Amino acid sequence: MPQAQTLNENQLRRVLHYCRTRRHFARDQTIVLFSFYAGLRASELAALKHADVFDSEGEVRNQFTLSTSQSKGGRARTVYLNQRLRKALADYAQQQHSMPHQPLFCSQKGGHFSANTMCQLFLDVYKAVGLNNASSHSGRRTFITRLATAGVGVRVLAELAGHSHISTTQRYIDVNSDQLTAAVELL
Repeated sequence: MPQAQTLNENQLRRVLHYCRTRRHFARDQTIVLFSFYAGLRASELAALKHADVFDSEGEVRNQFTLSTSQSKGGRARTVYLNQRLRKALADYAQQQHSMPHQPLFCSQKGGHFSANTMCQLFLDVYKAVGLNNASSHSGRRTFITRLATAGVGVRVLAELAGHSHISTTQRYIDVNSDQLTAAVELL
């Protein structure tokens, strides 16, 4: 099975632009941004609660911990939120009236998404913009690849991704012609 497509900045912009046309635009756009800027899996996004991301005053946390029940492999891990994602979450919160124990992202039925339904949301969005090789893992692969391209070491990447082994993380890093061109220019 081929790996999920990594997206460039133009493709991400197309995805976000399309999300603005959807019925639950703020939710869908925030889900996509979470995938690309925190590298979370679909199952982890589906399991998030409002209190995971927001403190008791409703402010976006700089970081939070995914519990063992929320993450893959039964390992808790800290998720760090960059400035762009924190802003998107603050904007999203202004449109929501969530209680701390409620899902961060509610399905159309009002409860948590299932992992499969979250995966389907990604597939629907990517298919609508013509990204047929993209999946719910595309944001995660793009997150890891972009950080690797920026020079972040594989040990740090493994910690951010929640991988026990750096060999797993290395499989996520996509190599493209822009990176190869930039590499030879270092000589």
